[in-house]
Amino acid sequence: MTSPERDRARGCLRGLACGDALGRPVEFKTSEQIERSHGTVTEMLAYGTHGRPAGTITDDTDLALCVAESLVASDGFDPDDVAARFVDWLDAGPFDIGLMTRDAIAKLRDGTSPADAGQIVWESRPEGSNAGNGSVMRCAPYAIAFRNDAAELERVSRASSAITHADPRCTWGCVVLNHTIGGLLRNDPDPLGAALDASTDAPTALLSAIERVHDALDSPAHADALERDLATTGYVVDTLQTGLYCGLTADCAEDAIVDAVNRGGDTDTVGAVTGAIAGARPDTDSLPERWLDEIDERDRLDSLAEALLDVGFESADGDGRRE
Repeated sequence: MTSPERDRARGCLRGLACGDALGRPVEFKTSEQIERSHGTVTEMLAYGTHGRPAGTITDDTDLALCVAESLVASDGFDPDDVAARFVDWLDAGPFDIGLMTRDAIAKLRDGTSPADAGQIVWESRPEGSNAGNGSVMRCAPYAIAFRNDAAELERVSRASSAITHADPRCTWGCVVLNHTIGGLLRNDPDPLGAALDASTDAPTALLSAIERVHDALDSPAHADALERDLATTGYVVDTLQTGLYCGLTADCAEDAIVDAVNRGGDTDTVGAVTGAIAGARPDTDSLPERWLDEIDERDRLDSLAEALLDVGFESADGDGRRE
């Protein structure tokens, strides 16, 4: 792989962690509450929500690390290995975890298969609490590993999401996000448009929201209209729409994450999704060192990003394409 591709892969995982850590102290605050307390959040803050030191990551990055380490150790997607790592993580007592994620991993721990755990939890939830953002926040490592294999990227994105989040808005949300990130890693001319073209079977609610982002990329009028409607709830469609808009329209990765986090709401996850996108862009500046210096997992993230670029390499043909 080229050095720019390596830089973008590192930027993707770094951005995810930076968005997560910048958003963690103000999670659940409104934009107005954030402004009254902090003005504009541009620095890693200590304490606040969850009462942790500056630069502390949450379940968003923790679970992405589980996914990345599984992909590298298994040289591909092994749902049983992913599930086992999720169970080990839950057993270690994380300070932050989503309700659907907790319930699904608890079922995995009790012996439910990865193919069934998320489905059971999804079916037990009423509409309005059954399509959270807990799988899109962690899925970016798949985009790095399978960036050159569109069919496999779709398959593993959907299957991995379904371990905890089986709603089609969640599974296809991971597909859209990962195809977009994969296109950014390859420096494709229209990664979001290609992601939409590859996701025509996705639920209408998801496609309509993402099409609005795509329209906004080239139209100030569409951008202004979308800006008024962006939301930062835990609903996967809201998170993905806002993350894609902030991640793809800002002038630099730092601005993208600051914009997303200061909108309030589910700030760590919206920040993480935005950061993964913005960090993978070939046309933005690198993330600020003052943020990265606060992230204890920085070296681990960088090492995994490079290793993910080589996942499946031994099964590729001489042109670097999977057979």
